[in-house]
Amino acid sequence: MRRSLLLLVLAAVSCGQPAKPAAPRVRLTPKDIVQQSTDAIVRIEAGGDKVGTGFIVDKRGLVATNLHVVAGSSEIKVKLHDNSQYIVMQIAGIDPGRDLAVLQIKPTKPLSTLRLGDSDQMSAGDQVIAIGNPLGVFDYSVSSGLVSQVRAVCGPTEEKCPPGGLTLLQISAPISQGSSGGPLFNQFGEVVGVTTLIVAAGQSINFAVPGNYLKPMVAKPGAMSMQAFAEQTKIEEEGPPQDNVRIMKMVPKHPVAILDGCNDKAIGDVLDAITSAIDIGAPLYNRGDIEACFRIYEGTSTKLERDPPCAGVGKAFGEGLLRASTLGSFKEKAWALRDTFDGLIDVAQRRGFKPAAKP
Repeated sequence: MRRSLLLLVLAAVSCGQPAKPAAPRVRLTPKDIVQQSTDAIVRIEAGGDKVGTGFIVDKRGLVATNLHVVAGSSEIKVKLHDNSQYIVMQIAGIDPGRDLAVLQIKPTKPLSTLRLGDSDQMSAGDQVIAIGNPLGVFDYSVSSGLVSQVRAVCGPTEEKCPPGGLTLLQISAPISQGSSGGPLFNQFGEVVGVTTLIVAAGQSINFAVPGNYLKPMVAKPGAMSMQAFAEQTKIEEEGPPQDNVRIMKMVPKHPVAILDGCNDKAIGDVLDAITSAIDIGAPLYNRGDIEACFRIYEGTSTKLERDPPCAGVGKAFGEGLLRASTLGSFKEKAWALRDTFDGLIDVAQRRGFKPAAKP
């Protein structure tokens, strides 16, 4: 009886002490974010000729960056904000499909770290801050912008797509070569992305890999030797010759509603632009000038993505350009944009579009 009474008293006491609510997150100014994060952002030098950015994610000496910054290198240096330098001892993890790498250094002093936020919570219109080393010269440059859109590149069931699929954050914050691997912050000073690539043909069309992809790599770091890493990633970096690239046709099947807001004249103008690009680009491709073909397709796609006759057309071209930007060869890129063209031709036909008779 006394035991039962004691248990009831303990239960009453525990129920009477609710858990403390989590402290509210505080929105920070860009200046605040710079001041609290700079010590954890690093300059990365790989192979003597490649410079990029990285950031410390764990006091054990784990440094996150882009794989392409360090691929093929057996000697990698990490330079901290106070000019101290470390040699990368081993590779703690790589994710080739998402262009991510985690490096391991052996710190001789306490390290500042950055906190990973929840990149799944980011959406178009959210403000972001990027810090990096553009061109390898302008160290710790700060830029701000918005999440322009969250772009699904490919799904988990698609061939050549990493397990779990691939999504990128399209951002308007300016970045340049050398900024690759740098942190992208939300308004709370949390890292929500790794700045990765730009689309040079457009203006302020930049991309970051969502930070959530880093979390399992940091939680369970591995141990790859520098020599093994250099050998493995050099093969991946060089890739097969373009003549041996396997092309996978992935023509998007758009709903007819994608053309809502476009009248027949606007649809006709889009199809004319596509036909003109193919008429010029296809002969170039057939005689082996594959990059020139891609540039023709890219120019048409960029123009119609930037100034579309209706929102759905702009979205379709944006998705095509994004897919092309993730591919390694001009041959793959050209076919990715040709798929974009074919998808729009197909949806126009299914909508019942009939070109006006020409005089």
